[in-house]
Amino acid sequence: MTDRKDELAGNLAKVEERITAACAAAGRAREDVTLIVVTKTYPADDVRMLAELGVRHVAENRDQDAAPKAAACSDLPLSWHFVGQLQTNKVRSVVGYADVVQSVDRSRLVTTLSKEAVRAGREVGCLIQVALDASVSGRGERGGVAPGGIEELADLVAGSPGLRLGGLMTVAPLSGEYAGRQQAAFEHLVDLSTDLRRTHPAANMVSAGMSTDLEQAVAAGATHVRVGTAVLGVRPRLG
Repeated sequence: MTDRKDELAGNLAKVEERITAACAAAGRAREDVTLIVVTKTYPADDVRMLAELGVRHVAENRDQDAAPKAAACSDLPLSWHFVGQLQTNKVRSVVGYADVVQSVDRSRLVTTLSKEAVRAGREVGCLIQVALDASVSGRGERGGVAPGGIEELADLVAGSPGLRLGGLMTVAPLSGEYAGRQQAAFEHLVDLSTDLRRTHPAANMVSAGMSTDLEQAVAAGATHVRVGTAVLGVRPRLG
């Protein structure tokens, strides 16, 4: 193994221990939680090493970085998740490689995703990004729809050709009533997921938690955690 692969293997083992311990503490089976490694700013070589180490889900947040990386790794058995705020002019490119778009937060984006998925002959999974810092009808600081907008958007996704409604995603808010209360935020997301599944039973994904708060997400009931820094290391400063 190379030094970098050894480093990634060690970091993955530590994250695996954390997820396993969190599942045990919550009385959940380890297989109930899927690890998504956020590979943004890191090269395709790292993605290839992660795949060799058994990682099957990776996430990116910028199409200009993700598209060439996904192309370079197209031979690998990976599911690609897009987790960043997505502009409609990037949708055609993103639909070319993303298996899941976790940041669906407005009707125009749904319409464009559907059009491009049909054009590409693909089915794209969609998570509704929920902004727990949003006003009743507004959007959050980091994107996302207010909880009151979930139902309408979910119905639109579920009725759109080429799209599959997967569930809900959130990012722990930096302001508002849930600031600094990650577990309470994630528990609220799980409650919203329960409500959603009354009308869309298959939309059972709950994507929450990152390197610093994955334990709280697992305790709350998240099905997917998005971990970057704890696996790949501290990212270089951009700009």
